[in-house]
Amino acid sequence: MQRAGFVADQQVTGSGVIVDPDGYIVTNAHVVIDARHIDVSVLDVRESDRFARHTHFPATTVGLDRETDLAVLKIEATGLPALSFLDDSESLKQGQLVIALGSPLGLDNSLTVGFVSAPLRHLSPDSPTFYIQTDAPINPGNSGSPLLDAAGHVAGINTMIMSQSGGSEGVGFAIPGDIVKRVYLGLRKEGRIRRGMIGVIPQDITPTLGSALRLDRDTGVILSDIVPEGAADTAGLRSGDIVIAADGKPLGHAYELMAAVSRHVSGEEITLEIQRGKERFKKIVAVLARPGSPVDLEELASRDAHLVRRLGVLALTLDEKVTPILAEFAGLNPGLAAGDVIYELNGSRMDTLEALLTALDGKKAGDPIALLVERSGQLTYVAFELE
Repeated sequence: MQRAGFVADQQVTGSGVIVDPDGYIVTNAHVVIDARHIDVSVLDVRESDRFARHTHFPATTVGLDRETDLAVLKIEATGLPALSFLDDSESLKQGQLVIALGSPLGLDNSLTVGFVSAPLRHLSPDSPTFYIQTDAPINPGNSGSPLLDAAGHVAGINTMIMSQSGGSEGVGFAIPGDIVKRVYLGLRKEGRIRRGMIGVIPQDITPTLGSALRLDRDTGVILSDIVPEGAADTAGLRSGDIVIAADGKPLGHAYELMAAVSRHVSGEEITLEIQRGKERFKKIVAVLARPGSPVDLEELASRDAHLVRRLGVLALTLDEKVTPILAEFAGLNPGLAAGDVIYELNGSRMDTLEALLTALDGKKAGDPIALLVERSGQLTYVAFELE
């Protein structure tokens, strides 16, 4: 509880979907995280009367993934009715009928109907995650419930709403089914998700940046930096390359490239279509294991084994498993900052302050400027118009 010095039990209610007859259940991570006891109430579908019985099972957490807000539970039961995943969530169309099941506000076995408002909705510039937006009413208690297509396949897992009142206002979001299936299989196999990286810093091309660099486009994805000796560097990618497509799918924003990479695990490969000047070609880039992140630290810590009660913290011994990585998205922070190192102005090398001043003297108010700067060990473009 919020009052210092007082500890109390708390209960949370959520929903889930059985995806394997042997008792594997998918739900949201935020429903079960830090839970000391999980009780699963399974509706007996053989009962046809309106007072259908429930069977209760204790559940264990197979694994959870904070990045996608998904968790896999296991109950000791067999022969359970299970739902299958939609083969391709990207096949969903705007206006398609969808059904949300769950226990909103504790009202178990509730069904609501709506439409796909947007099949792929991106909510945060620093996250590669997409959601299915739906107007099917979703409320607290629906978290972890399935969003079904008309054929009864799991198109997504309902996870959150946008609301000014706290209740459903017709703007709900579900994690796409193909992402859910991939995370489910990974958690079931290893208990955690081992994501990959290729060692690039992608950035959106803006009209100002495109004009300053004399590009033939004012939208798209440009690589502002390549990690030395990383997978992309080994494959021959360079800073300034424009990524046209990933695995055959056209790209319009940097987060789409991050999302394409996140669909792969270490040991797989991703095919990128690159434009360098007037030349176009394809590169096959190996996906390598991503270093640990602060989120991984939370997953390594358990309340019982790492609790320092006198300080009220969870603590870990600092070792090679615990070291977090630097921010991956330096390119999303516009503007110059103290300590930035300027390498280029509009594609021209700046080796001295005099060279920079001379280059700026030839510019007038309103001219587009693109500076290639190093910040926190990473290269990023800072684009603006002179005042």
